[in-house]
Amino acid sequence: MYDPSMRVLTVLELLQARESVTGAELARVLEVSPRTVQRYIARLQDLGIPVEGKRGVGGAYCLRPGFRLPPLMFTGEEALSLALGLRALHLLGLGALAPAAHAAGAKLARTLPHALRKTVEALEGAVQLDSSPWVVSTDVALLSDLLGAVHAAQTVEFRYASPQSSALTRRVDVYRALHLDGRWYAVGRCHLRDALRSFRLDRMADLCVLDVTFTALPEFDALAYLRSTLPAETPTAQVSVWLDTPPEELRGRVSVWFTQISAEAGGTRLRCTRGDLGSFATFLLGLDCDFRVDGPPELLDVFQRLGARCRAVNGEKTEPV
Repeated sequence: MYDPSMRVLTVLELLQARESVTGAELARVLEVSPRTVQRYIARLQDLGIPVEGKRGVGGAYCLRPGFRLPPLMFTGEEALSLALGLRALHLLGLGALAPAAHAAGAKLARTLPHALRKTVEALEGAVQLDSSPWVVSTDVALLSDLLGAVHAAQTVEFRYASPQSSALTRRVDVYRALHLDGRWYAVGRCHLRDALRSFRLDRMADLCVLDVTFTALPEFDALAYLRSTLPAETPTAQVSVWLDTPPEELRGRVSVWFTQISAEAGGTRLRCTRGDLGSFATFLLGLDCDFRVDGPPELLDVFQRLGARCRAVNGEKTEPV
């Protein structure tokens, strides 16, 4: 199976190699429907590629006579930015694109002059990129379909489950997709709530792009909206906790706000700043792993009070705290 972007490039390669290609043949080669082929042709045309021909099911497509893509030429900075960008995809939770990124990197290397290729390889070899354990992996196909819907201002429908509710079918006019603190989000008008809402892509399933359009909001600042909806707190206490579980087991379970983690002694060292230690204490209890609080003392006081309340629930006598 091809990535959707690779399918579009495959269409272009076939059109450059032959005088004309039928829609049915493109559909067979790409393993998609004839209607999807029409979308790929429209995408090439949107990119300024002069594809001509009849768009019907039996129609044939061709490039305007005399058109050929010029050879790619990059400066040193352009080539380095492309190479590093391909390597950094996993930082955005797009590790599934690794094979495509390797293939694209190989193609990039073939287009570079020998001296420039050696320079880029040397710079790449001097850089290490490590993905944060807070980064949540995202379905690349779902993201691609969503971005296409945003571009075309088409309504999408999907199943959505959150910790606060069971899975529901949502229909949303998505204005923007964005990546913030290790997670991909979609922001738009939810038909169910008739209001702006944000949705995490890793909680979406069965995304369907509908043949329904909406009026896009070109000046909408989705990042500002999303930040305004996230819980705000004034960091006051420096927290240091050791958790008896490896960092990878905490992926997607811990807020990234003012938080750092690292592997330590077979578990995880968690350092953060928090204003509401009561909420943070209950969060630690909900992780379902052993832990040790190394600071601050106020957090230990919170656990002492929680322990007293638990004993009171069981009818045990407690000493005043």
